Amino acid sequence: MSRIGRAPITVPAGIDVKISDGNLVSVKGPKGELSEKISPEIKVEIDNGTITLTRPSDSPQHRSLHGLSRALINNMVIGVNEEFKKELEINGVGYRAAKEGNKLVMNLGYSHQIIIDEPKSLSIDVPAPNKIIISGINKQEVGQFAADVRKKRPPEPYKGKGIKYIDEVIRRKEGKTGAK
Repeated sequence: MSRIGRAPITVPAGIDVKISDGNLVSVKGPKGELSEKISPEIKVEIDNGTITLTRPSDSPQHRSLHGLSRALINNMVIGVNEEFKKELEINGVGYRAAKEGNKLVMNLGYSHQIIIDEPKSLSIDVPAPNKIIISGINKQEVGQFAADVRKKRPPEPYKGKGIKYIDEVIRRKEGKTGAK
């Protein structure tokens, strides 16, 4: 059995989980509502505040779907209860970010400013000129948007300039050595 797939999901108080036709799992909580269509081969059951998933056979496809389905439902339950966050840090002389209305405006050493619209389902916070916090209830959307922002100026290994995740470690290179 899949170690991830067989672990039950405990549903906290105040969160409503419904399974409708076609294995459509809907989760509603204080932060919002999410729904995901789970493969019809995976059986999803709810009883006494716990969600359990079972698979029909031990085939490789069913095993992978088992763990994936459990992770997707668990992320929905966590997301509607407490939001997911990604923190980005900007390093470099003159590199900074600001929020103007619902737009993220960044100066990243290019001849122009980088302007990104804030998606409706996410919230962007800029507590300092070199820090960006992206939060939302959908883990996949938060991670994808953070990756898109980071892609505008990825960190480089010589001086470490660019946008990086707050917990990311950039391996530094020495660079050229002077001729003797």
